[in-house]
Amino acid sequence: MIPYVRQFDFTYGRRDQVSPLIQRVIADNPGPFTFTGTGTYIVGRDMPGARVAVIDPGPEDEAHLHALLRAVKGRTVSHILVTHTHRDHAPLSRALAEAVGGAPILAAKPHGPTVHASDAIDQAAMDEDDDADFKADIILSDGDRIEGDGWTLEAMATPGHASNHMAFVLREENALFSGDHVMGWSTTVVAPPDGDMTAYMDSLERVLARGFSTLWPTHGPAITQVAPFLKAYRHHRLEREAQIMARLAAGDETIAEMVPALYAAVDPRLWPAASLSVLAHLIALVDRGLVAATPQPVLEARYRIL
Repeated sequence: MIPYVRQFDFTYGRRDQVSPLIQRVIADNPGPFTFTGTGTYIVGRDMPGARVAVIDPGPEDEAHLHALLRAVKGRTVSHILVTHTHRDHAPLSRALAEAVGGAPILAAKPHGPTVHASDAIDQAAMDEDDDADFKADIILSDGDRIEGDGWTLEAMATPGHASNHMAFVLREENALFSGDHVMGWSTTVVAPPDGDMTAYMDSLERVLARGFSTLWPTHGPAITQVAPFLKAYRHHRLEREAQIMARLAAGDETIAEMVPALYAAVDPRLWPAASLSVLAHLIALVDRGLVAATPQPVLEARYRIL
């Protein structure tokens, strides 16, 4: 079982000091895919004139913008970093940059032109819709470093949830801002074609190998028992793969047949996302030569074990 962490103290719009170098302000955009809402992080010293970085400004929300401006008042925002371009993370970036005097926006290179798996899935309702208007001022690559007053952030490529997902290492606290790659309250949506299960599992191994002390997801509380949590996360994905193979062996041929059985205990509002995660697993199984898809591995295909 994944040792989920879901309880934490917060108030929308309030700036909370959550570590010596980190403050957090949570946007009022709760939902089945955002949990309590988008947690925007401010990295740097809480002292007048200090240079700080802002991670994941969040959705277009005037109240959240004003809350962030109050939170950084008296300090200089030197960088605005975005983990990925989904609309609950990126859209407020430009308005915030303009409001603080033109801080550069940094993110990974854009993903390819095809993001959505199928018109049958309402990705906008899942908060997995992409911010088509987002444009970074500086494109980050894996290993790039950004420095401020007493802090150093390292870009860490973590594709899987999105092909352009970038986590950020706070070296002074051995912490990782994990975006949506790892969340304490839930497993992560991996939605093809932009989401990729093989890439996701590889990224998960990479995060585990770094030995972080704390993970700070964009949604929900910090994860402090990092290694056990990541191992349980990994086990869950491998177990889900085995369950999909078992459903195929039992005679299921379509994702629509599998999801109600595999996710019987899950809120049905999450089943569209679950369908995409099952598709991501099946694409990986097809790529490994374990499963065949007719005509090709898409949501509406028929699958069988080879």
